[in-house]
Amino acid sequence: MSVLIVGSTALDSIKTPKAENPRLLGGSASHAAVAASFFSPVKMIGVVGEDFPKKYLQLYRRHKIDLAGLQILPGKTFHWSGEYEANMNNRRTLLTELGVFETFTPTLPKPYQATPFVLLANIAPSLQHHVLDQMARPKFVVADTMDLWLNIALTDLLKLIKRLDGFVLNDSEAQQLTKEDNVFAALKKIHTLGPKYVIIKQGSHGSILSGPRGFFLCPAYPLPKVVDPTGAGDSFVGGMMGYLASARGSIDDNLRRAMIHGSVVASFCCEGFGLNRTAKLKRTQIEQRVRELETLTKF
Repeated sequence: MSVLIVGSTALDSIKTPKAENPRLLGGSASHAAVAASFFSPVKMIGVVGEDFPKKYLQLYRRHKIDLAGLQILPGKTFHWSGEYEANMNNRRTLLTELGVFETFTPTLPKPYQATPFVLLANIAPSLQHHVLDQMARPKFVVADTMDLWLNIALTDLLKLIKRLDGFVLNDSEAQQLTKEDNVFAALKKIHTLGPKYVIIKQGSHGSILSGPRGFFLCPAYPLPKVVDPTGAGDSFVGGMMGYLASARGSIDDNLRRAMIHGSVVASFCCEGFGLNRTAKLKRTQIEQRVRELETLTKF
């Protein structure tokens, strides 16, 4: 089955203590779509400006990502610039230029409307609502979010959560949403808002799933060196959704293994700037790390 992914498509300028790379392909939709493409066909919804490099369109196409839903409009592509400290958990935004993304309205081509798996990657909840309004009974809908929307669009976000099968956020966002310091107490509260499945991302500590079959602690692949963590969370959820769409059986039967595959793709993302490492991946390399994680966590 195929996955519909809607989110931001951007140019990222990233600086770390050891290197600086301008105008890399980025955005939540880009990272998630490339990650999902290793497992399933992907339809991507986004917007770019006339300055968007052709080499990045070619990258999407190499991964067989359907671009019928990618709008190319007069103006500039969304541009984000950020700087990381030596501790890669800490970064600060240097510049945000929304460009054509400021007036983005996601419009689904008719063939997209029946896509069974839907990932609402990190964008404004109002836009995520707009996408769902155009869908025809998808099988499984997951949304990712960030602290910005908790601060400026909480009402929209709470309405959206009621429409989801799965909700993904990080540990600080879960605390902000629920006012609970304990992650397991937070998971319980988020379920009362609507979603059947809740995943809390914990960066280098992996992620936690809460669902009908209880909890699952998904490890992060242990990396001796992190080059750039930008897009790792999007790669995780994209890889997870791509794997789910490819797997036979129920969501419950496949979700834990899907999270492991997402975690592995995210680990490759962290080994290069932007999508530089992820875009060169082979499925065999992903499966090798999945087997390594199985060995590391089996007892």
